Amino acid sequence: MKRLLQKTHEAWLATQMAAFMARNTESKRWLNEAAMILWRHFTWIEHEMVVRGIEYDYDRETIPIKVERLSVMIADLNRRYGEIELLLGASEDAALKERIAHDLEYLRFAAGRLPDETVRAFSMERRYKDLDLGKEATDALTLFLFEESYKEYELILIYNYLRAHNDDTFLDRIFGILIDESFFHLRSFGEMMAEMGILGVPRVVHESLYKVESLERFLLDGIDEEIAAKEQCRELSQAVAAESEELAKFFDFINNQENYHIALMKEAVEHYRAEGR
Repeated sequence: MKRLLQKTHEAWLATQMAAFMARNTESKRWLNEAAMILWRHFTWIEHEMVVRGIEYDYDRETIPIKVERLSVMIADLNRRYGEIELLLGASEDAALKERIAHDLEYLRFAAGRLPDETVRAFSMERRYKDLDLGKEATDALTLFLFEESYKEYELILIYNYLRAHNDDTFLDRIFGILIDESFFHLRSFGEMMAEMGILGVPRVVHESLYKVESLERFLLDGIDEEIAAKEQCRELSQAVAAESEELAKFFDFINNQENYHIALMKEAVEHYRAEGR
């Protein structure tokens, strides 16, 4: 089961990376949908492990994605889907195994029908669309995207682990919202990285970050991190404003979203304390 969870994790992340690098609109849409299907598989497998009392972590192997043609990445995805199929016997949930097996059969078929294209996500041009950003703004944007894409991936895993190991419906709702928000941010930043030719896979998240000893301390630290992220967005908006109103408005938009995240985390802290935990 641990191997099944890990390989599903890797397949989900690899499929998401493929969605970022695809430029064909339909291919990008389909790969994003496939990634979310695999994410659901991941959470369902995880749930079975929690129910069966199987200890696990979110460790994974390196995921090579630097390709020149999308077809090479698609072939790798199909290999990964086949690998998961071979591991499904570890599950004791017959309905889950059948569902995942049928999904993977279709994913392999549909992925093989996607049109091939040249991949530009690793060109290192560091140019966003047709904008002529100066060096300072480009450097600031590059650093922000690398840091924040990892942070959003990290938060998805942390909140998912916390949700999987708690039976509090109030906290479950908040964790679910924060996961959805981090998915949106990860996709937004991943698309921008691919456009700039600097796409990269987020590094592995160490288990000490999601196997938290104190939920209250984690939430309080998370509030501080969100406040720091707001400041980064504000500074980046100012750095690019002279060259691009579009980018400045986008980072103001992200900045303002963080306000709600902070409010939700404060609610979670108050609820946690009220429950006397």
